[in-house]
Amino acid sequence: MSASQNLKITWKNVPTRTITAGGVEFAYRELGTNNPGTPVVFLIHLAAVLDNWDPRVVDGFAASRHVITFDNRGIGASSGAPATSIEQMATDAITFIKAMGFERVDLFGFSMGGMIAQEIALMEPQLVRKMIIAGTGPAGGEGISKVARVTYLDMVRGFLTRQDRSSSCSSPGRPAGSAPAKHSWRD
Repeated sequence: MSASQNLKITWKNVPTRTITAGGVEFAYRELGTNNPGTPVVFLIHLAAVLDNWDPRVVDGFAASRHVITFDNRGIGASSGAPATSIEQMATDAITFIKAMGFERVDLFGFSMGGMIAQEIALMEPQLVRKMIIAGTGPAGGEGISKVARVTYLDMVRGFLTRQDRSSSCSSPGRPAGSAPAKHSWRD
């Protein structure tokens, strides 16, 4: 058995690949490709890229599921101009999913990704088998209009204090939650 055969593919070492669809080159990563069942597509939070996913979450899902994560148009390693609405991000996600050859998927949407997942389910209900939405809300929900402002303020605060913004985004004011958040982003 060669050394390359012993290498276990995890979130930390899976290669980033690209696929072109709808005039956009989408950067993505894929784990658990040999796992049976419906693939699960991860949809990321505001101001995030592929590298912002917690490896423990991705690897946990990929232990039994086919997992696909991708950068939204114009974000991270994906080409194009960034989308200006949740609806546009959902359309892009649908384009990506279909380009990957999937006829039906499960969705895991975190924060803004949960909003995108909800919009995908409205636009193309036949594409979505199930979805998990976490730390999210509906369009127009209470406080939703302030999310971007708060996120950007947290990013500036992190830059100025030289602290990882995840410590303020994950569990503000709760040391028991902040330590695991810091650890997950540095692994």
